[in-house]
Amino acid sequence: MKESKLYIKYRVGNEIFEEDLYQTNHYYVEEECTDNGVRLILNPKQELELIKVELKYLHPVTNTERFYYNGYQAWTTSKEVTADDVQKGLTPLTKLTKKGREMAGLSGDYFFIDYDSKKAGQFHSFTYAYYRRETEVELYGSLNERTGFTVFYADMNAGTFKVTKDVEGVITSEPYEIINVKKYVGEYDSVFDAYFADYGCVKPRVDHMAGYTSWYNYFQKIDEKIILRDLEGISRVKENVSIFQIDDGYEPYVGDWLEPSPKFPNGMKYIADKIHDEGYLAGIWIAPFSAQHNSKLRAEHPDWLLKWPNGKPQLGVFAWGGAYTLDIYNEGAREYIRNFFDVILNEWGYDMVKLDFLYSQCIYPRNGKSRGQIMAEAMDFLRECVGDKLLLGCGVPLGSAFGVCDACRISCDVDLVYTGKFYKYLHINQEIPDAQNAINNSIFRRHLDGRAFCNDPDVFFLRDFNLKFTMEQKKLLAKVNHLFGNVLFVSDNVGKYGDEEIEIVKKSFEKSNAMIISAEYTDKGYITIKYIENGERKTLAFDLYNGQTSSEL
Repeated sequence: MKESKLYIKYRVGNEIFEEDLYQTNHYYVEEECTDNGVRLILNPKQELELIKVELKYLHPVTNTERFYYNGYQAWTTSKEVTADDVQKGLTPLTKLTKKGREMAGLSGDYFFIDYDSKKAGQFHSFTYAYYRRETEVELYGSLNERTGFTVFYADMNAGTFKVTKDVEGVITSEPYEIINVKKYVGEYDSVFDAYFADYGCVKPRVDHMAGYTSWYNYFQKIDEKIILRDLEGISRVKENVSIFQIDDGYEPYVGDWLEPSPKFPNGMKYIADKIHDEGYLAGIWIAPFSAQHNSKLRAEHPDWLLKWPNGKPQLGVFAWGGAYTLDIYNEGAREYIRNFFDVILNEWGYDMVKLDFLYSQCIYPRNGKSRGQIMAEAMDFLRECVGDKLLLGCGVPLGSAFGVCDACRISCDVDLVYTGKFYKYLHINQEIPDAQNAINNSIFRRHLDGRAFCNDPDVFFLRDFNLKFTMEQKKLLAKVNHLFGNVLFVSDNVGKYGDEEIEIVKKSFEKSNAMIISAEYTDKGYITIKYIENGERKTLAFDLYNGQTSSEL
């Protein structure tokens, strides 16, 4: 990675400088560069505010070459593309008003990545990216996301490739690693094995979980009666179940995690005990940084919230009518978070926490730190709070989850309508619930499973009510989750399943022994997967748009 052009933009005092030099009156750059890697350390001679850093390369591609881009966070679209494809940002409709752009952009990278000028063949990827020529993969991976998110840019038609670091907000007078990237060339699995070994990820503590989560049938409308009924229902497949998780809705308001709720008159420890009586791990959902606008937390501790320069609280989540974000650098907020984790995990006795909307902590840089620095420190803090219990990450920038989360969502939420609800066609952002995009991400982020963490592809459904899926679409989602994921959940009352559904869920909950040979788009919207399962070569080909398959599932 030697033949590159450096660009650094920074501020000293009130003056902005743009340089392509490795040494100036303000800094010098230490470089370690080989054919397969580059590491740059910026040594300021005085305090600098960094604005932009990039290395630019020439990288011509062939007509048949594919590029893989990894989306910003767990829900963001991630896929292999060709030079004819376009990476979409926010639509003009969502940008008609400042408020609309802010709401739609909260969960993604739209505030610091320029989508407006993107044309066919222009893509960006977080933390790692690859080019694929038939079976040969050329992978570029960051070995340090703690100083800022590494963002790779490819222009397949212009034949250029850039390695950049999101350094917005960084103020430093100390040595600062701005780039640390390595290149790997080889077959698909071998390059990812090498990359995650170099990254320092240890083998995840869990390699498979299967069971129940309450969200996709009832959403927040859960109560003690529903949970205990579904706990009894899943006993029909008891030998295949390892975990039973309570999702959003047990708390009066998001942020008020320990406040009693009339919906659970016996309390949440009672529920955990009932789950344990069945022999399952007990899981529970928390949005640890969020304070719903009408929560007791927000009313009593406004000083704990992230704020704009004008003193108004900074919106972090669009859900629940809006929620604000606890500032992890506020000691009162940190102690509050420590305390509810201690109660939930140690007094109530839950074994796993699903932690959601984590990106809200790093929407904007602050305190002289980049988004990536803030997110890394936030994840360190959560790991400290959770201790030896299991941590399932969700809505988190993935590079920050590597080696920290035991399991992690790698797709957006599935939807209750396979073809998508009206908001899908507005293309509000790349993070909205969408069963088709969830399937896409489960397939194209398969390389993370067992290397960075245990992959959670989100739920599959088999029920015949409160759902707009054909049986073929249900089977397709279950099969994809089984092949490519290892956190396998349903949100159904299994007590209402017929014999066919019981057999499908038993099979889907088993840990797959499949070896994936290839998985790619072979036509617009058409995906072909070749794999070996139970010693037999198989092909699964399907139209992602309508869920129709070319083989029996």
